[in-house]
Amino acid sequence: MPDINTEHPILLFDGVCNLCNALVTFVIQRDKGATYKFASLQSEVGQAILKEHSLPLDQFDSFYFVEGNKLFTKSTAALKVAKKLDGPWKLFYPLILIPKPIRDIVYSFIAKNRYRWFGKKDQCMLPNPEMKKRFL
Repeated sequence: MPDINTEHPILLFDGVCNLCNALVTFVIQRDKGATYKFASLQSEVGQAILKEHSLPLDQFDSFYFVEGNKLFTKSTAALKVAKKLDGPWKLFYPLILIPKPIRDIVYSFIAKNRYRWFGKKDQCMLPNPEMKKRFL
């Protein structure tokens, strides 16, 4: 298993999804304190984290947020990330009070259609040199 630094929260994302890659860029631009680290679900680190949490290694339909030894999925993961972003994005966090099954209906609808609406790459994105230090 690769050495995974748990000092920073980790966002796991589908590396070939255009929407997911745009969201990673969005988070990096609004995370001035460099709180978050990133790994694609397809990467060695991503696969190790999925395995550690007994999650399927070939299903990339959720965004995951790892904080300490806790792993959050779907809408909960997204809201936990938004809570620590610079700017007004933390104002979305009170949506956490909506029951998870209801929140996840919206999340799953977007996830199911993301390739059709936003497209897909042939391979995982390669971060530019400035962003690279944020990736595991």
